[in-house]
Amino acid sequence: MTSRLVAAARERESLREDRLFDDPLAGPLAGDEGRALMLKLEAVPRQMDVRVSTENPYLAIRTRFMDDAVMRAVDRGIRQFAILAAGMDARAFRLNWPSDAVVFEVERPEVLSYKESVLTRMNAKPRAKRNAVCMDLSEDFPAALKNAGFQTTHPSFFLTEGLLPYLPDESTVLNLLTKIASLAAPGSMLALDTVSKSFLKSHWTQQFLELMSREGAPWQFGTDQPEKLLERAGFSNVKVTQPGDFLPQRWPFPSLPRIVPGIPRSFLVTAERA
Repeated sequence: MTSRLVAAARERESLREDRLFDDPLAGPLAGDEGRALMLKLEAVPRQMDVRVSTENPYLAIRTRFMDDAVMRAVDRGIRQFAILAAGMDARAFRLNWPSDAVVFEVERPEVLSYKESVLTRMNAKPRAKRNAVCMDLSEDFPAALKNAGFQTTHPSFFLTEGLLPYLPDESTVLNLLTKIASLAAPGSMLALDTVSKSFLKSHWTQQFLELMSREGAPWQFGTDQPEKLLERAGFSNVKVTQPGDFLPQRWPFPSLPRIVPGIPRSFLVTAERA
């Protein structure tokens, strides 16, 4: 359901005149259930400023950030892409891929089953070679990827979007990132997002977090130092930005420096494998 919520946000963004991207499959993938969950979450009032719209701009901003990261990898000559916890991601169908690009989507079987049923109904055709890998990331997904044809000798791009806050603790996150690093040949790239520890504790976010918990999708992990976490996993050249710094024209809240304590933050992150 959370992946369908994200698809609903992509559908809404695609209908804007000033849209950050166009995702024609987002609506069918979201369905009425995804749209309903999005509206339910956005009914939570903004405690910071009641005049600010409750529409959440983060998901659209995050999508554009990840799209740009993918395209930078393409420009650098990377042709192998792994989308982990792919959910309703439709990048294989909507981005301008080079003819020799290969996209692996790793996701749990029940999620992929729903997704494939929608894609079949829509007669959707991928723009890159697409391999769906049915696997929970708590299992041996590196072996599953290699069995599906993933080449560990080739520089690759790894995308982990909207996953880390749902993981239970830092050791689980570090284990995931270390497994990704084990697959990453020199020159590989990684993009992900996460939240700060203060996001999980702030009174401004508690109503949202409580609702997510009631929906069966609690947010549990946050870090104030994503750079150090990724470096421990084996990545380098870690770059961290906040949504208000990446697209200030679309972010309705103040974007305060990270040295200011106690502010709930979302981080958009890229890194490389040396």
